[in-house]
Amino acid sequence: MISLILRRTLAILAAVLLVAAFALATLEPPDLPLGSLLYSIDSGLLNLLQAGIQRHLAPWIWDSVLVPVLIRPAWLLPAAGGILCAGGAATLTFTGNARSPRRWRG
Repeated sequence: MISLILRRTLAILAAVLLVAAFALATLEPPDLPLGSLLYSIDSGLLNLLQAGIQRHLAPWIWDSVLVPVLIRPAWLLPAAGGILCAGGAATLTFTGNARSPRRWRG
């Protein structure tokens, strides 16, 4: 039962993320970086995020993990998340039905 709920949740999340990626790719310029999109939404968000991560977590997280993500196209992050969620839902579908069938012995 929990596998079914998780599978459906992942499938819905995959559909939402893939539709969002398609919308970003068609409504905005396809090569618009994620950092530019976030800056246009809220100009102080990136500075606040950078200061918080460097001060409270570790500076290498900002430099080595988030900056490469922020320079990628904006549609790539939801597309990658959608593909991962779809793969998880498909994996749960195939492993959930892997029971051996009952055989009638007469």
